Amino acid sequence: MTLQVQYVPSAHVAQTWPLVEKYIESAQRYGQGDYTLDQVKLLVNMGQWLLMVIADENGVIHGAITSSFINYPNNRVAFITYIGGKLIANKETFEQMCEILRANGATSIQGAVRPSIARLWSRFGFKHKTTLVEVKL
Repeated sequence: MTLQVQYVPSAHVAQTWPLVEKYIESAQRYGQGDYTLDQVKLLVNMGQWLLMVIADENGVIHGAITSSFINYPNNRVAFITYIGGKLIANKETFEQMCEILRANGATSIQGAVRPSIARLWSRFGFKHKTTLVEVKL
């Protein structure tokens, strides 16, 4: 099965959302509750976050990715906010995702991940950068 990563323009998010919602929701299980599903949908719909789908040659969607962007003085970082689906992480889909992010100005990619995903993403060249901690005020 050949998978294709496709950018979803914000004008088509409302049509696409019902097809990808379950993938974003499954990815949220590993997050810390920073965003509700409705908030993710709103951020994507408003164009503040980018939505990509991973579909097969028949157009069946197998996963979804959302990304925000952080602008630093010398870099524009694509921060992967959510990625969900099964058997979607391979060299081809990673390269396709990189092309879409590059086309949107990204100079690098970051993500906050659990250890198993860090090991998986290390295959694609990701390096451990920092450990993020938080305390509620």
